[in-house]
Amino acid sequence: MTANIDNVNKPLGPYTPVIRAGDWVICSGQVALVDGKLVGDTVGQQVTQALANMAELLATQGASLNDVVKTTVFLTDMGDYADMNNAYIEAFGDHRPTRSAVAVAGLPAGARVEIEAWAHSKGA
Repeated sequence: MTANIDNVNKPLGPYTPVIRAGDWVICSGQVALVDGKLVGDTVGQQVTQALANMAELLATQGASLNDVVKTTVFLTDMGDYADMNNAYIEAFGDHRPTRSAVAVAGLPAGARVEIEAWAHSKGA
């Protein structure tokens, strides 16, 4: 059974936060929002929350973080790369999706990190 999309964070703009296209589930970039407010003082805390948000979105489509095959991580400071990696490893465990990490000038809501993902899942 899939979760209800109405129970996850509302998008910050005019886009769809998650969509299924056949066996593919694509998640728009997630930041560390809870009830519309940025949480987490460190990049590690923000990665943990962003990936928790992503897990909720994936669940609405019958998928999980274990189904993720590709992520893109956007960082406002590449000096935070190691902290991002530590939190990323905690969230994904032994599962290692392919990944790109890029530095950006800024992110929505003042976030220090944003993560988008593609998952491959036949769904529930």
